[in-house]
Amino acid sequence: MELATSDQAAAKDFYTRLFGWTVNEIPMGPSESYTIFELDGLSAAAAYTMRPAPRASGIPPHWMMYMAVDNADESAARAAQLGGEVIDQPIDVFDAGRMAVVRDPTGGVFALWQAQKHIGSRVAHIPGALCWADLNTPDPQRASEFYSGLFGWKLETAEKDPSGYLHIKNGEHFIGGIPPATHRKPETPAHWLAYVLSDDCDATAVAARKMGATFHLPPMTMEGVGRMSVVSDPQGAVFAIFQPMRHA
Repeated sequence: MELATSDQAAAKDFYTRLFGWTVNEIPMGPSESYTIFELDGLSAAAAYTMRPAPRASGIPPHWMMYMAVDNADESAARAAQLGGEVIDQPIDVFDAGRMAVVRDPTGGVFALWQAQKHIGSRVAHIPGALCWADLNTPDPQRASEFYSGLFGWKLETAEKDPSGYLHIKNGEHFIGGIPPATHRKPETPAHWLAYVLSDDCDATAVAARKMGATFHLPPMTMEGVGRMSVVSDPQGAVFAIFQPMRHA
C-alpha cells in the first residue's frame, strides 16, 4: 500500500504516531525522498508527494494498492485484453521492481508490481500491517470477471451472509472483498480501500481524529467479524481500521 499525499512531512507525523510505523527515507533528488514505513524494521507501506499535474487535475491524496505479479508487462497486457485501461505502462523502478498502473473496467485504480530487490510489504498479522482490502465498485459482477481473469482470484459469497458481499480468495487465502453496490454512495468513484490491523479500533480511531482525521464511518461492529472504522487522514487519503473479533 502506497500513499500519494499533498504533505509528506505531515503524513509521516500522522501515521508514525497512529500505527507506530518508523520511517526509512530513500532520496529521490536534492529535495525529495520516498518514504518507506516500517514495523520492526520491515517494510509495511510507503508514501510520496504527489506531483503538481495530478493534483491540478483533481486527483486527491489517496492510498494505492499494489498487486504482486510474476511479470508486469504480461499482466498489463492481460488487463487491457480484459477491458481495463493501462494508465501507466510498465516501467522499471530502479532495481526495486517493475510496475504499471491499471484502471479496471469499473473505474478502480491499482498498481501491478513485479518484485526485484523490493517485494513490497513484509509484515502481516500484527497491528499496523495491511490486513484486508475492499473494492468499492458500482458493478461487482464486471469487476469480478476482470479480477478473476487477471489474477485467478475466486470471488465467493458466505453461506450465512445474505448481504451479497463477495470474498476475494487468492489461492487458499481470503485477502479482501467487494461490497454490494447498494452499500455505496452513487457519487463515490470506484476505489480500493486498505484496512490496517489494530488491537483497539476505537482507541485508534479516536487518536486519528484527535490528529485531524475525519470519520467517514465511526467505529462499528460487524457481528461475528470484528470492529472497524473508515477515516481520512488530514490530507484526505481514506483508509480503514480493523480489529478482528476474538473467538473462543
